[in-house]
Amino acid sequence: MSLETMHLHGDLFVKYLKARRQVFIVSKGWQLSETRGMEFDQYDTPEARWIAVHEDGKVLAGIRIAPTTARCGLHSYMIRDAQLGLLQGLPLDPLFGEAPVSDRIWEATRLFLLDTVPAQWRPEVQRLLMLKMAEAAREEGADNVIGIVPAVFQRWLKRIGMEAVPAGPRFELDGDRSQAAIFVVSTAPAPDTPMKN
Repeated sequence: MSLETMHLHGDLFVKYLKARRQVFIVSKGWQLSETRGMEFDQYDTPEARWIAVHEDGKVLAGIRIAPTTARCGLHSYMIRDAQLGLLQGLPLDPLFGEAPVSDRIWEATRLFLLDTVPAQWRPEVQRLLMLKMAEAAREEGADNVIGIVPAVFQRWLKRIGMEAVPAGPRFELDGDRSQAAIFVVSTAPAPDTPMKN
C-alpha cells in the first residue's frame, strides 16, 4: 500500500496500524506514538510503502519500507537516525559502517507477525511477507533493503530463497539477539515461488 493506493484496500491500512499497536505497544511494551488504537511514527510518510499479509479481513503480519533517501524534518530513516543519535532505544551504532543513502537501497522497519497466527501458518506467512516486501522494493527501483532483524536471519531467509548479509554487530533488543542486515531483493524469488524444505 502507498498513500496513493490505500483507498483501493478499504480499511486495511487502519487494520495494519492497529496490528502494529497490538504487537509493539501492547505485547512488547514499547513507548511509541498511538492514537485511536493505531501505532504510527515519523517514518509513516508519503515516501513509505506498507505491506500487510491478511486473510478474511484480519492482518496477520506486516512491514514498512521507505527509501534511504527519505527526509521528513530532522529525520531520514530509522537506522541512519539511530546512528546519528536521533533515536532512543536503538544502539547508537547498529552498522559496521556509515548508513547508506541511495536510491537503490530502501529500509524495512516495523516487521511483525501477530502471536495469533497459528504455528502451522507462520512459515508461509513469513515467506509471503518477506517476498512481497522484496517485490515492492524492486518495483520502487531498489536492489537491496536494509533492516534490523533477528540474528538468525540467514537461516530463515535461506528457506525462502532470499539472500542477506550482516550489516552490523549483533545486539540485544527486547531480550532478543538482533542484527542489521542487507537483503538482496533484486534476485529474490516471486511470492508465488514454492518454499524450499
